Amino acid sequence: MKFGEKVRKLRKEKKMSQTELGKLCGLSLRTIRNYEVDGRYPKQRAVYAKLADALGCDVNYLLSEDEEFVLQAQQTYGYKGARQAEELVADISALFAGGEMQEEEKDAVMRALQEAYWIAKEKNKEKYTPKKYRKDNEQE
Repeated sequence: MKFGEKVRKLRKEKKMSQTELGKLCGLSLRTIRNYEVDGRYPKQRAVYAKLADALGCDVNYLLSEDEEFVLQAQQTYGYKGARQAEELVADISALFAGGEMQEEEKDAVMRALQEAYWIAKEKNKEKYTPKKYRKDNEQE
């Protein structure tokens, strides 16, 4: 379940309007609507805690691993990064949830994703680390 769906479900269980939830959390009606309808995420971690408190749930329920990944991407790379992270998570979730892949194939996909991540990280380190700070220069 996505973040906005969780907020909406809990809010309705509490028989609370979007306006009431917004007032309890110090957020506007538009912000609550953006979360529930437009699939937006809070930009600040503190907002998750305020929502969890107002909705009577654990903050970890609202901030699952997928949302944590998207939040980190948004903080690091801005809106574009968050959008790309959301798309990636949705695509991978659909791939794994489809039921057409064997467990061994799913494991192979995860290994390939991890390997691609570490390769990209190493390349970026080489690309963006000034030569004077690279470890290979220490031996010269």
